[in-house]
Amino acid sequence: MKQHIHGGDVYRHQNVIDFSANCNPLGPPNSVKEAIAKSVDMIQQYPDVQCAQLRQALEVYEGVPMEQIRCGNGAAEVIFTLVLAKKPKKALLPAPTFAEYEQALRSVDCEITYYRMEEKNEFRINEEILSQITGELDILFLCNPNNPTGLLCDTALLERILEACVKHTVLLVLDECFVDFLEQPEKYTMKAKIPGCNQLFILKAFTKRYAMAGIRLGYGISSNLSLLERMQQATQPWNVSIPAQAAGIAALQETQYVEEARTIIRQERGYLKNALEILGLHVYDSKANYIFFKGPENLKEKCLKENALIRDCSNYPGLASGYYRTAIRTHPENEILLRAIKNSL
Repeated sequence: MKQHIHGGDVYRHQNVIDFSANCNPLGPPNSVKEAIAKSVDMIQQYPDVQCAQLRQALEVYEGVPMEQIRCGNGAAEVIFTLVLAKKPKKALLPAPTFAEYEQALRSVDCEITYYRMEEKNEFRINEEILSQITGELDILFLCNPNNPTGLLCDTALLERILEACVKHTVLLVLDECFVDFLEQPEKYTMKAKIPGCNQLFILKAFTKRYAMAGIRLGYGISSNLSLLERMQQATQPWNVSIPAQAAGIAALQETQYVEEARTIIRQERGYLKNALEILGLHVYDSKANYIFFKGPENLKEKCLKENALIRDCSNYPGLASGYYRTAIRTHPENEILLRAIKNSL
């Protein structure tokens, strides 16, 4: 069986500071922990299969009708359920990008073609992708900002991509899981395009925004109610647990917490980028809560000896050995990371 490598593997790498998973550096809010603890009194009951209270809270937070929101056991489950409901025959994927898109597509024997982002262009999406959006396609996955590079797709180009998808009846699945960490998230989200556009599906998650990776809670937004109904039929019942629903409702009230994290990330992103460049590493223009850079091929292993776990990106399609991703954490933690990297060079 093929092993899928991800960040956040603290079970095989204990007693380290984890820079390999891109979660909020503040950790989960206390209100979320309290909501989870309180929900234990309810676990003798089945969860609400409709996630009604959670979707109502998301309706307020996202500004879209709750009928257009589909919740899942993490964004990964939403991806797999979407693919199972859509059953695409041919897909287009950027490379490099998040591995779960391909894994989900392979599970339904979908043919995959790649739009390869090149190192000479700093792994950016450019207009060449438009020529690959044709009537032969069924689905296109895009992550903005992209994972693992943290690079943003130009908004005007993203709109042209959506127009091409509408023209050729291609479903554009736009992963906005890291949009909330941008300095102006409202400038980059495509939510305004949702009404009346059956070819757009936006993917989001609580995982990164609220540091809730262990709870598993994600959601999708689309005005394509027929697609959402097929997703409902393709999902096992009670897929979102009582603690996860309670955690999500509590988290959505934490607006000041998100703003505080965004401020820390903005400050620490600049500090880390500058420090990594001083160390002689090639640092890309990452805009999210993580930084993509190029260094020696054995850097991860050496950093582990310094008790710092970074993400080796060599298993991403389109990347070779020597590419890494590190989460942006608190300033004292980031100083530890820099010392680990400096001692490893």
